[in-house]
Amino acid sequence: MVKHETIPLHKVARGSLVRIVEVPDGTSKAQLIRLGIHVGVLVKCLERLPGGTLVIKKNRQEIALGINLASTILVSHVRHD
Repeated sequence: MVKHETIPLHKVARGSLVRIVEVPDGTSKAQLIRLGIHVGVLVKCLERLPGGTLVIKKNRQEIALGINLASTILVSHVRHD
C-alpha cells in the first residue's frame, strides 16, 4: 500500500487537485458534510484570496472556506499519471 503525504488544505497551491483525507470532528464536520466535503472527495483549489480564504471546486460547485477551517482539513495530492 502506498502512503501519500498529507497537508492542510490551506497550503494547497492554486490549480491543485487534491483528495480529502481527514476532516475535523464536531460542528465543522457536520457543516462540511452538508456541503458534500468528506473523506475521499476530490476537490480543486480554484483561488487563494487575500486573508487566506480558499475557493475550492467540487464537481460543479464552488465553495469558499476560511483559513481557520481549511487548516483543519487534511488532503493529499492526486497524481495525473
